[in-house]
Amino acid sequence: MPLRDTSADHAATDRTFQVDLRGLVDLLSHHLYSSPRVYLRELLQNAVDALTARHAVEPHGDFGIRLYADGKVVRVEDDGVGLTEADVHTFLATIGRSSKRAERIAEQRADFIGQFGIGLLSCFLVADEIHVLSRSARTPDAPAVEWRGRGDGSYTVRTLPASARPRPGTTVTLTPRSDAGEWTRPQQVHALARHFGSLLRHPVTFDDGSGGAAPVNPDPAPWARSFPTPGARSRALAAYGEEVFGFTPLDTIELDLPAVGLKGIACVLPEAVPAGRRHGHRVHVKGMLLSEQAEEILPEWAFFVRCVVDAESLRPTASRESLYEDATLAAVRDALAERLREWIARAAASDPDLLGRFLQTHHLAVKSLAVHDDEILRMLLPWLPFETTDGHTTLDEFARTHRTVLVTSSVEEFRQVAAIASAAGLGVVNGGYTYDRELVHRMPEIRPEVGVADLDPATLTAHLDPVDRETELAAAPYLAQARDALAVFDCDVALRTFQPASAPALLVDSREARHERTRSRLAREQEGGLWGDILGALRQEAPRAQLILNQLNPLVRTAVAIDEPELARTSAEALYGQAVMLSRRPLRPAESSLINRSFLDLLAHALRKDS
Repeated sequence: MPLRDTSADHAATDRTFQVDLRGLVDLLSHHLYSSPRVYLRELLQNAVDALTARHAVEPHGDFGIRLYADGKVVRVEDDGVGLTEADVHTFLATIGRSSKRAERIAEQRADFIGQFGIGLLSCFLVADEIHVLSRSARTPDAPAVEWRGRGDGSYTVRTLPASARPRPGTTVTLTPRSDAGEWTRPQQVHALARHFGSLLRHPVTFDDGSGGAAPVNPDPAPWARSFPTPGARSRALAAYGEEVFGFTPLDTIELDLPAVGLKGIACVLPEAVPAGRRHGHRVHVKGMLLSEQAEEILPEWAFFVRCVVDAESLRPTASRESLYEDATLAAVRDALAERLREWIARAAASDPDLLGRFLQTHHLAVKSLAVHDDEILRMLLPWLPFETTDGHTTLDEFARTHRTVLVTSSVEEFRQVAAIASAAGLGVVNGGYTYDRELVHRMPEIRPEVGVADLDPATLTAHLDPVDRETELAAAPYLAQARDALAVFDCDVALRTFQPASAPALLVDSREARHERTRSRLAREQEGGLWGDILGALRQEAPRAQLILNQLNPLVRTAVAIDEPELARTSAEALYGQAVMLSRRPLRPAESSLINRSFLDLLAHALRKDS
């Protein structure tokens, strides 16, 4: 897509497509670039690339970049390799055209960040005219070349005496539009320069027209500096992480991948984050900030860290605001994941206090890693905290007192049985949280002497003592009325003795059993139809819930002696409602209604009795 050259008119039969440059810029601003602010990044990238090329010609030269913004113009001046008139036509006048020379240049761009022509287009996001004055360093007596591009797609090119630019390099000057003040005010230009260019390896200065030039990147990255002691280095890296991310890291992990020229740090978050929530990482390419939200640099399980890295060989996307997914990025991601594993291993081996603080905060992240990583599993599973009948403890500690570890399939099951299982001496782990059940079942891989089994309701009820025959017979009429009252919930009723005596009843039920009862009920309701045949084929013997009353509890002993049928039914419903609430599972509408009704009926009975 050539811009229209207004320096001469040539009659020709062939015509080129007429492209509305303003429309193209508007398209780029909405679909390629995230914000007009990228114009300054693109100008800095062009300047850095020009300096890189200049150093190839003069390796020992002292070159830099100078920014100027006074509210009227924005100017970026570099001491780079500069452009000849042919370069101007190749890079500035044509966008999207391939030529053999351009292809050769592209093959040599491993040391460069951007593409000059495409990057310069972004300046039309804030200005209607771009003025470029350049002089090549490759030819000592090369003339200066001036290029002026306008938002309507026209441009002019002319050569000037070398005195128009005494030194080789390029100056790009923008006259901002009135609606672009947000991005071109002096303070904002300075802030953007620091934001994008704080880690650039070439000196960059900024002048707001007041007469002094302030350094934009006075210090190299902390990982590129020398420190007197390892402790001083560690403190400097942590301070940089706090400056960049706004939190004090639990620890900092230095990252170094020489194969791709990557250096940086990973900052361990001091607070837990929700599982699966991925943080964006700050990625620089050759010192230039590429993205603050680069999720793809680390695997999904590493959501307990935020990284800031600078790399040589990572490939930016067309917008240069994210990373191109290729084999290099995949290899970098795997290598950085290995660095995080090594840090966990070092903490486990030499710093138990740090490991303890890390696991207390990020145990869920480590559990997600341990599920798929056998090395981390062997190293950290005994240290990970779990909810058990002995409280929150590690599996290693729990296995010392329970050679057989029982694990529930849901939080609800654990809530139902925790108090009674603890009183019965059973060791039960809550397997209802993400990863927990799977990890507990892998405990024998680490501790072969420990047995692990899913908690079966029969296992628990086997530890409940039966009542004597006389007590059973005396309670039979009450139990029959209770079964009749709770039949609507597919619930049986039994009388046992168990600890603690303060627990009046235990509801033994499971999510799977409730689902099977729901399928059976639907099959009965749909009997004869296609849907009923499907459900009938899936139907199994529907297991019933069981309300186990505790004969040791004074309230239960009073209830089983009730001889008034209505009061007996109401008390059974109340005991069932209490047991459901103690299980902490969501109440069905019928259960909520039952709890309210039984409470009001008992209250009414008490008031009648008092009157």
